[in-house]
Amino acid sequence: MAVALDDIQRAARVLQGRILRTPLVYSPTFSRLFGAEVYLKLENLQKTGSFKIRGASHKILQIRESLGPKGVVAASAGNHAQGVALAARNAGVRSFIVMPEWASLTKQEATRSYGGEILLHGRTLGESLEKARELSTQGYTFIHPYDDPDIIAGQGTIGMEIVEDCPDVHAVLVPVGGGGLIAGIASAVKALRPETHIIGVQAAVCPSALRALQEKRVVRVEGAQSIADGITVKELGRIPYEILEKRVSQVVLVDEEHIAEAVLLLLERKKVLAEGAGAVPLGALLMGELKWPPGAKIVLVVSGGNVDSSLLGRILTKGLVKGGRVTRLTVELPDVPGALAGLLAMVASHGANVLHISHNRHAPHLPIHVALVTLEVETRGFAHAEEILAALAASGHKLVPS
Repeated sequence: MAVALDDIQRAARVLQGRILRTPLVYSPTFSRLFGAEVYLKLENLQKTGSFKIRGASHKILQIRESLGPKGVVAASAGNHAQGVALAARNAGVRSFIVMPEWASLTKQEATRSYGGEILLHGRTLGESLEKARELSTQGYTFIHPYDDPDIIAGQGTIGMEIVEDCPDVHAVLVPVGGGGLIAGIASAVKALRPETHIIGVQAAVCPSALRALQEKRVVRVEGAQSIADGITVKELGRIPYEILEKRVSQVVLVDEEHIAEAVLLLLERKKVLAEGAGAVPLGALLMGELKWPPGAKIVLVVSGGNVDSSLLGRILTKGLVKGGRVTRLTVELPDVPGALAGLLAMVASHGANVLHISHNRHAPHLPIHVALVTLEVETRGFAHAEEILAALAASGHKLVPS
C-alpha cells in the first residue's frame, strides 16, 4: 500500500500548529570528520521528545469522528505511548496505554503527565500489543505504532521539511524499527527529489528490516537487548515493507559500541541528547562503510531524545571506553607503604585522571606481599593510554591483562 505525496501534504496541513517544525542543523565537526556536509534533523526537540507525536496526532485527528466510545488504546514501552497520550489529550480524546511490566518509571510518569491512563501488562511488548488489541474490541480504537498509512503520512512530514530546508540533499539516514518513520520519510523525499538516497539504519542485534529486504518478505527475527531499544522491533510492518522495498537504497547495521559512541559524540560535540535509536544514523557514519561524493549533503534523522538517566550513564561510559577515553589497567604492586601512592603519582604525572581503584590482596595466585591494583583511568584517547602503559612498564611496574 503506497503513501502518496498528496497524503503527506494533507497530513502537514492537519498538523500545522499542532506539532513543532524541528530544526535542520549543520554540523561543522561531523562534516569535517566524514568528508560530507552533515546535517541533523532534530526530532529529539519535538513535542514529547520524539517524532511519534506526528503520526499519532494525524491518525487521531483523521478518525476523531469515528472513534470508539472509550477513546483510543495503544501499546508501547516509551515514545509511542507518550505521542498517543499527548495527541489524544490535544484532540479531547481519552487514551489508554498498555505498557509492558518492565517499562521504566520515567516513561510511565511521562505518559501519565500527557494524560494517558496506563495498564502494566505483559512481559514482552508483544504481550502488551495483544492486550491492547483485546481492548480494541471493548470500545477503544487501536492506534498502531507504525503499520498504518495515516501514521506513515504523519511521519512523512519530516521528509517534506528536510527537502524544503535542504533541496539538494544527497542522502537521508533514518533509524528503522517497525518501519513507519522511514516509510514516511522515503515516500515524501523520493516524490520530491527522486535522486536522493534513503538509507535505513538498524541495531545489529535486531536486523528485521535488513532480513526482510534480503528475503523479499516480512520475517521475524530473534532480537536481543540494545542501547537502541526504541528500534528493536522483531518484525517490520507490512505496509512499511512494501514502501521500503521500492524506495529505500539500503539498510545498514550498527553495533552497540558505535551506537554508544554516537550518543557520546552528539552530546559532547553538538550538545544534543539523543536516545540510542536516535543516534544510530551517526553510528552508521562511525562504522565507516557508507560512501558518497566529497561534500555531499547528508541528513541524519535524530528521531528522539527520551533516554532514562540511569541508562544514559551506562551508555556514556561505554562510549568513553569505545573511544579510548576510559582505560582499565591492572598492576601487580608490592604491598608496602607508598607503593600505591607512587603508582597514582606516575599516572597523574602523565595527565590522566583516576576514576576508580580496586585493591585486591587476596587473589589465590598472588604472593603474600603483592597486591593486585586495577585502575579505571580517564585519558585523552588510545595514544595517551598507550603512553601511560609504556611509562609504567619502563618504571618496572608489572602490568597484568585486565
